[in-house]
Amino acid sequence: MPLKLPDNLPAIELLQKENIFVMDEHRAHGQDIRPLKIVILNLMPLKISTETDLLRLLSNTPLQMEITFMKLKSHTPKNTPIEHMLMFYKDFDEIQLERYDGMIITGAPVEQMEFEEVSYWPEVSSIFEWAKTHVTSTMYICWAAQAGMYYHYGVPKHDLSKKMFGIFKHHCSTTDHLPIFRGFDDMFRMPHSRHTEVRREDIEKHPELRIIAESNESGVGIVMAREGREFFITGHMEYNPDTLDNEYKRDMGKRDDVEMPLNYYHHNNMAEGPFVRWRAHANLLFQNWINYYVYQATPYDINQIK
Repeated sequence: MPLKLPDNLPAIELLQKENIFVMDEHRAHGQDIRPLKIVILNLMPLKISTETDLLRLLSNTPLQMEITFMKLKSHTPKNTPIEHMLMFYKDFDEIQLERYDGMIITGAPVEQMEFEEVSYWPEVSSIFEWAKTHVTSTMYICWAAQAGMYYHYGVPKHDLSKKMFGIFKHHCSTTDHLPIFRGFDDMFRMPHSRHTEVRREDIEKHPELRIIAESNESGVGIVMAREGREFFITGHMEYNPDTLDNEYKRDMGKRDDVEMPLNYYHHNNMAEGPFVRWRAHANLLFQNWINYYVYQATPYDINQIK
């Protein structure tokens, strides 16, 4: 699928080396079709890596998409050059009058703080509220999943005694063949990297929420609401093969609640490198979300989204 991206975005060169078809704005103007409009609120510290991870997965359909990256005015990232943010990201107030077919909100390194203690919580809350009426379907990832369920439905998060860290088996916990799981096997794996969790018993108090995937090891995996207008994913299907390895090496010896990622390295031996077993289902998940919950659900006139 052709992705329409801002000119000179670093991810373009990386994705082209993987034979993924991307277009800059100049070429896209020559195609007379309406692309899907996707906005990404990227709260991860290493923004360029996260951009590339998400764009790689979004590329796996034949649909053209126009990607917009959103940043927060109330937070200045420390690990991404300010020049990159100014060139490729827009503030919420620049786009709040727009409507989007799909939205992705990433995780953030603030999960051990109470939501209201996060400096940018008021701005994020206003974006969550805006998405309800301006976006056809929103995918919340990791911290954003916990924050979204807390903001919209009052679901609390709970601290873990040690980090949930590794690759964990999940199963679909619904029998009605949801399109989001089209092509899935009975079991799929998902990377997790978090210090907090949401619990089944809290979610079940809210009939608007459906737990649609979970794990015997890592708990709730995916929650759906509003017939697919909201998906809350507690892990990181978008992670590339080296992400957990980089996180482990970063934290090794610096934290006492982080152990070697489970089910991740060949033979549980860090020297043998990662054993990638989630990529196929990650591609399916994003492809199904775009096809069934964005493309087939969104109106042709994007101003009719409500």
